Amino acid sequence: MGAPGAGKGTQARLIQERLGLPQISTGDMLRALAAEDIHTTQASGLLISDDVVIEMVRQRTVSDDCRNGYVLDGFPRTVVQAEILEGLASAQGKSLVAILVDVPAGVLEKRLTGRRNCPIGNEIYNIYFKPPRRDSVCDVHEVSLLQRADDRLDRVHVRLDTYEKQTAPVLDYYRRLGRLEVVDGDQDAETIYADLEKILTRP
Repeated sequence: MGAPGAGKGTQARLIQERLGLPQISTGDMLRALAAEDIHTTQASGLLISDDVVIEMVRQRTVSDDCRNGYVLDGFPRTVVQAEILEGLASAQGKSLVAILVDVPAGVLEKRLTGRRNCPIGNEIYNIYFKPPRRDSVCDVHEVSLLQRADDRLDRVHVRLDTYEKQTAPVLDYYRRLGRLEVVDGDQDAETIYADLEKILTRP
């Protein structure tokens, strides 16, 4: 768990590669859908309805590769989703641990607004932390880099505000259950992963 730009996706992929647990990214699944109303809602920085996301997660988590567990990236984002997820996991004979990747707000804003992608090879840059050699040009393919619509400053403010208002209460939900772990997300990816692995491999 964590705000947009916290690095949840990166850590979920590392866990998938090294611990063999499939990454389930609701953001990636939503971006793959062709429904115009979903794309419009997501581009505006608002969250998608609970019904749509929950059904997607339910269908994905009954797949054979999820038999031994899975990593949810971007879900749950509301208390309602968290409550339904508890029932879903229980029915599957699984228990959940919530891990917050905690990053200061100022760092989050730079991570998001500074992110640029190559339209050919999807190489990722950041104008603040990992800039290309030439301004706004991919080092590999020498084409202009693109900025996702939801990474523009006005959209980032909406996304972070939406997170604080709707998603942050989920932290309190898991804290009350005694199943919230917190790691420092303002570190390099390998150090964050080492902290996560300690939590996930506890006896």
